[in-house]
Amino acid sequence: MENKAHALAAGAFVLGVTALLVALAFWLTRDVGMPSVYELSTGASVSGLQPQAPVRYRGVAVGKVTAIGFDPQVPGHVLVRVAVDAAAPITRSTFATLSYQGVTGLAFVQLDDDGESPEALPSDGEHPARIPLKPSLLGRLAEQGPAMLVQLEEASKRLNQALGDDNQKRLSSSLEQLTQAAGDVSQLALHLDATLTRRLDPALASAPALAADTGKTLRSLQTAADELSRTADAIGQTARRLNERGGALDKLTEGTDALTRAADSFGATTLPRVNRVSEDTSRAARQLSRTVNAINDNPQSLLFGHGAAPPGPGEPGFVAPGGSR
Repeated sequence: MENKAHALAAGAFVLGVTALLVALAFWLTRDVGMPSVYELSTGASVSGLQPQAPVRYRGVAVGKVTAIGFDPQVPGHVLVRVAVDAAAPITRSTFATLSYQGVTGLAFVQLDDDGESPEALPSDGEHPARIPLKPSLLGRLAEQGPAMLVQLEEASKRLNQALGDDNQKRLSSSLEQLTQAAGDVSQLALHLDATLTRRLDPALASAPALAADTGKTLRSLQTAADELSRTADAIGQTARRLNERGGALDKLTEGTDALTRAADSFGATTLPRVNRVSEDTSRAARQLSRTVNAINDNPQSLLFGHGAAPPGPGEPGFVAPGGSR
């Protein structure tokens, strides 16, 4: 009798624990309130989205995905049915997108509202309302990927054409001509400096100083030409690296950044310096020309000065041309 009583007590205990576990599981999995059912129809891929995936409204969990299938109304579209908490503020301007959880590849439905219509969107189980499913950022990138690749290939071709051998030869030829012109101007300045030093009176001390300034300006021009030559060499090296096998497309971004920096340095530093040097050289040449012309017209001015200017009309001593005093 005692064995039967112990067995009966153990069985009753097991049944009681089982009933408690069933009740606890039912309580944990119960739905709070009656959810609202909505449908999402899209022609895009929904890879990573699975039944029971969460549905979130601006990051707040409001429901889950109940079914995924094909849309009988629109051939080729995917139909996603979701159950959303009735307390969620679903309006006629609410839209859905697919978001992904980290790097797992699992997707969930993200609901958002642009605020155009505050009117609530009613729905029921027999005729669920439809919420538009817009493509996500990854989806838009995937759609625009072929067009971006075509544009990238076209940009690469144009870059290769701009940095072709013919253009490099033209640039090198222009730099050589500029260097030669700078050398000719430097020789002319040295010759003028020697002439002024050998023939003019020490009273013209400012002339050698002017010639020295001209020499400095020409040396600055030569320096600018050297910088241009180095820039051209850098561009040539970049072009050779781009023309190597596997270099144009694999390193297009790095090559473009390097070319942009070189162009910015050329436009911001070298060209303004060349312009300033050219302006200084022009002013120095004009001043030197006026000085030489004045000396040629009146050499005695070096010793006696320019003298007094003749009287003009209305001044004492003025004589009209062809008249007498």
